[in-house]
Amino acid sequence: MSEMSEALDRAIDAQAEAAFAFLEALVTAPSVVGAEQAALEVFAGEAEALGFQVERLPFENGPVAHARAGVAPPVDRVSPSRYQALATTPGQGDIELLLNGHIDVVPAESPELWTSPPFSPQRRGGRLYGRGAGDMKSGFAVGALALHALADVAPNLFKGRRLGWLAVIEEECTGNGALCSITTHGVTAKEVLLLEPSGLGLLLGGVGVLWANVSVAARSGHARGGGAPASAVDLGLRVIGRLRQWSLELASSDPEPTMGRGENPYNLNLGQVHGGDWNSTVPSSASFGIRMGFPRGWSASRAEEELRRVVASFASLEGFPIPPRVTLTGFRAEGYLLDENSDLARDLSAAHRAAHGVEPERLTLGSTTDARAYLNGFGIPAVCYGASAYNMHGVDESVDLQSIVDAARTVSRFLLARFGSWEQLA
Repeated sequence: MSEMSEALDRAIDAQAEAAFAFLEALVTAPSVVGAEQAALEVFAGEAEALGFQVERLPFENGPVAHARAGVAPPVDRVSPSRYQALATTPGQGDIELLLNGHIDVVPAESPELWTSPPFSPQRRGGRLYGRGAGDMKSGFAVGALALHALADVAPNLFKGRRLGWLAVIEEECTGNGALCSITTHGVTAKEVLLLEPSGLGLLLGGVGVLWANVSVAARSGHARGGGAPASAVDLGLRVIGRLRQWSLELASSDPEPTMGRGENPYNLNLGQVHGGDWNSTVPSSASFGIRMGFPRGWSASRAEEELRRVVASFASLEGFPIPPRVTLTGFRAEGYLLDENSDLARDLSAAHRAAHGVEPERLTLGSTTDARAYLNGFGIPAVCYGASAYNMHGVDESVDLQSIVDAARTVSRFLLARFGSWEQLA
């Protein structure tokens, strides 16, 4: 191991506790959709302590006029004067490399089921628990740890050159944050490293993802009717059953070649159910919030058309009294894939190898990330790399603290090679 590598690792070990405390501060600031600003200010403070210049980028609520935009959440769910935060090293030139992370988190459903309150981070067994601890506030801790270590051992690394560090919102529901940072504010770079929790693997791609609401209506009546008239809830669950069957058919007819057998890349998830207003009345309306995956070869418009076709065909064949209605509600995210032989993937792999002595895993998932905004729309190479998270979106979400250190070892070497030279690590 070179002198520089040893110095980097010593600096990372010395700074690790401060990075964990930064992560705890981020988790303590709940940042569900529409309430992201407190956590963004924690990020801004850390970036400024590193000597970065921070710019707050206004984010307009409501529809985004772009073909790749998702359907914006209702205005009553979001606060006014929202923004995103861009931190850059001092200078006037173009940003050469952009670190990306999303500050928003999914809601913490059923907090009574958590071992500890979801927004009160706790450490147990080498992990930090809390909503967003893994997905993906851990990525900000990785970035901070790598950058603090570099500031210690290579303080002039970014002199005269620009590194960007972007904190976006709405990654968990629309992807409009990353998209608007590009289209509205022109935040681009030659390459983008998203510090998503990837278990120290290179996350190269994902499938398409569509959010929709399926609304079902039926004739209401007294509960004594014994199934006549039909319940809108029961009818809707039959539609969901057909959609789940369809997702399996898609996995057979349009397999995702980058994913292993046995996993359905196009999983249909029923995320929300609302219906009925009285226990002794047959429900006349019900709505079902779904998330569906679709093949990388499809456009979002085709996915929407196919979804509408399957729902309408099933309802017609089954004799539904009123045709169901399909409404888009969030993601319209097309699939993406970075070439594993790209310079970005090759050099990040080399940095991982230099830090850990082994090749990183290369993987794709049946989900999506903001990497698609850079790859699909603008041809900018983008890859995800980060810590090891557990129970993401679930109860007792956590991140392995040592994996934050391990990821920072890779990221610091990658940045050193990008802005310095590999010879410094030899």
